[in-house]
Amino acid sequence: MPFSFVSGDYPEGPGCYLMKAASGRILYIGKAKNLRNRLRSYFTQNHAHSRIRELVAEIAAIEVVLVNNEPESLLLENNLIKIHKPPYNRALKRDNSGYAYLQLTSERYPRLDVCYRNRSRKAAGAERDSLQRLGPFKSAGFRDALLEFVNAHYGLRTCATMPKQVCLLYHIGRCSGICEGKISEAEYSERVRQAAELLAGGGHGLIETLYAKMEEYASRLQFEKAQQMLHSIRNLERISDKQIVDRESVTDQDVLYFGPSHVLVAKVQEGMLTNLEWLELEEQKDGSSSDRFLLRRYAGDRPDELIVNTIGDLKQVRSALSRRGSTPLKITLPKRGLKYDLLQLCKSNYEYRIGQLVKL
Repeated sequence: MPFSFVSGDYPEGPGCYLMKAASGRILYIGKAKNLRNRLRSYFTQNHAHSRIRELVAEIAAIEVVLVNNEPESLLLENNLIKIHKPPYNRALKRDNSGYAYLQLTSERYPRLDVCYRNRSRKAAGAERDSLQRLGPFKSAGFRDALLEFVNAHYGLRTCATMPKQVCLLYHIGRCSGICEGKISEAEYSERVRQAAELLAGGGHGLIETLYAKMEEYASRLQFEKAQQMLHSIRNLERISDKQIVDRESVTDQDVLYFGPSHVLVAKVQEGMLTNLEWLELEEQKDGSSSDRFLLRRYAGDRPDELIVNTIGDLKQVRSALSRRGSTPLKITLPKRGLKYDLLQLCKSNYEYRIGQLVKL
């Protein structure tokens, strides 16, 4: 039976959509500034490409994930495609595609390089010991300009294989010449440490450094360079817009928004939103349905932290889920900050889905 698309069933805000076959298999993942308009286009237009017609014919259900802004939809789409690898998505499947980071390598004489986040759970564990990185960047052009600035500012080597003699970059003041011993290993390590601090600051320290450099150019009456630096600052401030779906973290979190009849569970693995689950709660005549759900779901495997909007008896649940000889399970009921923002994202998706139930 063909999928019946009802425009009013979908929100007009930003987000991602997952088109599924009758078996539940994800066929295609996309993003949109306006989910309703984008999804409507699949079912109201005559598509010239046979691949799109084939996709539409296979759709049995469409799941949407609401986000706060366009950057979040871009990053979430990128991650979900790499995780699920839907057959109708041609782009973004490879790990070395999409939105990249800048990261210091773990070599004896580290260099700053472009890297892509590894979404393999086994391989990602090795990344926990790596040096700090900055990103992801939506603009490859600005990413590369920033790479060039940091390398030149701290005199970091850019060669993949270090030569025995200095090259042109040293002579024009853009490299410290560590290959020929122009500076000591200790001094080079200090420059790397300073660069790592900038990356660890999520771009904030870097912005301050750029402002200082801009003022230096202006004081020397080098107004063109100062203007170029200001342009770089504005770009960095723009890409640093708040987004919560792809962050740097070494912990796994489940974010749970409980309502009267259902719970929405967001799985956040090492800072990356990977999945939403919409589950019905059992009716409880006595006690808290949230507590009962937590005790059943996390009796076995569990993340490092649970972020919840409500809980009946925090101490009892934490004690029941604690394991001898292991780190106590962290359960958080945030009132502000990033964790609160993650809860609000879950709340938005909960309210949308409960609204769809009311229509049935």
